[in-house]
Amino acid sequence: RTCDQLRCTACDFRVSLFNDYIWDQSCDYLFFRNNMPELSKLRAKMIKKKGARAYACQCSWRSIDGLTDLQTDQQLRWVCGKH
Repeated sequence: RTCDQLRCTACDFRVSLFNDYIWDQSCDYLFFRNNMPELSKLRAKMIKKKGARAYACQCSWRSIDGLTDLQTDQQLRWVCGKH
């Protein structure tokens, strides 16, 4: 299970998540900075992968395809935005 209300404390953006997708290797900071949160623009760098999940805010992004503890990633500044 994962929180569906994640918020980034670095850019103050809500973290978007996309089931069954991963991010293309060519993604970079400027891509997300310029295109979040418009799904139509983000699709250009999304790759379909069953069972995976793509996460992104305006300054960070991750592709997860297995059980992962995001709290161990010191670079991420994502916290629960409260329910």
